[in-house]
Amino acid sequence: MTKRLHLHLLSDSTGETLEVVAKAGLAHFEGVEGIKHFWPMIRSEGHLDRVLVEIAQRPGLVLFTLANPQHRRRLETQCHALGLPVVAILDPVIDSLSRLLGQEAKVKPGLQHVLDSAYFARVEAIQFTIAHDDGLSPDDWEEADIVLVGVSRSSKTPTSIYLANRGYKVANVPLVSEQTPPALSTLSKPLVVGLTTHLDRLIQVRRNRLLSLSQRPDTDYVDPEAVASEIARARRLFADNGWPVIDVTRRSIEETAAAVMNLVQERLEAREA
Repeated sequence: MTKRLHLHLLSDSTGETLEVVAKAGLAHFEGVEGIKHFWPMIRSEGHLDRVLVEIAQRPGLVLFTLANPQHRRRLETQCHALGLPVVAILDPVIDSLSRLLGQEAKVKPGLQHVLDSAYFARVEAIQFTIAHDDGLSPDDWEEADIVLVGVSRSSKTPTSIYLANRGYKVANVPLVSEQTPPALSTLSKPLVVGLTTHLDRLIQVRRNRLLSLSQRPDTDYVDPEAVASEIARARRLFADNGWPVIDVTRRSIEETAAAVMNLVQERLEAREA
């Protein structure tokens, strides 16, 4: 039997951190349906009071990141009066950093989202990645930080977008024929990574794609022999060029992206050494 749990996520900023923590926490429990209530950009007492009414109507776990001391105290007082658990998820991290650094933390809502150089670099990375999706603009691939290569439906595009949100300029290149895109062989700056997947899984994903497009499901695109040949050609290409390979069969997009970022870090450390 599935147990339903209300999760109230309160933030004076976008609430991204809370969403990640809530998702990670729920992943450790089976048979639980987390009903998430997002309350971002809470920066006034009136706004907080309206949210407290909603919390009282749907009691559950309250997670928050509020910098304003008065708002924090009011939220904690009201939650305790309602008998609800309330957790300031960043407090242990900030307290530990404060002790190690020997300085007080700044109290400013949304401080992690200031429009600094890193923010604009991330925007530029997203724009670059969108413009170089699915093999577009090969003349610019050398400007990328990462180039993802693989057969169709091997998670190249979603992985690219996720990496772009982490600040990496990514180009992704589909292998659609026996001929390798010439621009790949000349790259020196980007880290080229091959993505591969299990035959059965790839055919399943491709069949679902054809169904969603109302196309015939009996083409070479999903023929086991033809698809196996595609995968084999891709693996030979990866091996011939010495590119690292990631099998995405049992990986989420986040896990694939994490593996790619580890490869980037290893490459950087090797060059520095």
